[in-house]
Amino acid sequence: MSKFISNYIISETERLAPDVFSMTIEAPDIADEARAGQFVSLYLNDSSHILPRPISICEINKPSDELPGEKPAKNIKSTGTIRLVYRIAGYGTEVFSHMAPGSFIRTMGPLGNGFPVEDNINKKNVILIGGGIGIPPMLAVARQIRDTEDQDNKHRIITSVGYRDRHIFLSDELSELSDNLLTATDDGSVGTHGNVIDALNGALKGENEPDRGDSVIYACGPIPMLRGVRDWGEKHGIPTWISMEERMACGIGACLGCVCKTKETDGHSLVKNARVCADGPVFRAEDIEL
Repeated sequence: MSKFISNYIISETERLAPDVFSMTIEAPDIADEARAGQFVSLYLNDSSHILPRPISICEINKPSDELPGEKPAKNIKSTGTIRLVYRIAGYGTEVFSHMAPGSFIRTMGPLGNGFPVEDNINKKNVILIGGGIGIPPMLAVARQIRDTEDQDNKHRIITSVGYRDRHIFLSDELSELSDNLLTATDDGSVGTHGNVIDALNGALKGENEPDRGDSVIYACGPIPMLRGVRDWGEKHGIPTWISMEERMACGIGACLGCVCKTKETDGHSLVKNARVCADGPVFRAEDIEL
């Protein structure tokens, strides 16, 4: 898969919550190659901050010969775009939050391996789990699944998302794509008072429990949440893939600043480590030490 780096134009920005922002970038070459679970690296126009900021891809609008929802028309094309949703976590993301449509931003991508949606497309029950800023890539997964469906291959998408408080985001989009959207908040202001596993346990029992042999889990979020998701998947006998949110620097596997511990020794490096940016960010949950 190719990686592209260029100055791309920002077509849309939006504030979704007090510290969460959305940015849509016109990047047809990245959009054409990207898949759910991958990320891009954004660069600041600041010589004192040379390292990029990695941000997961939330939505992918691949370039096409016609506008979505429209009949084919001569000389009309939809611009390939990627949508990023991020939380202000420092200087870099603070700068991004003030960038306006029409601005140019240096972007490299798509990066990482993404979720194995194609390999599990025959699984009828897809459980998506996102916590905090790990929620946006779940929207990309849901859209990719829906885009591959046909009359004979329908999926039941169960989505469980966790927030700190009442300032939720992307819930409308996820609700539209999910058969069952479960929400949990740390303070109980919306949905289940607790975490994403509490929400799942409350909803998926008895007749609603997914078939173990016909289900798959995709998750992204903080390490404590991923640990709980891994254990929940093992308990229910459901294969689970997780996207790690380690801090990254180069984004291409050169600096070794984002290694995570693995259970098996790498045949090349002879250590029990993997680079989140290059070998991941998506891993089979059972392969990673959490």
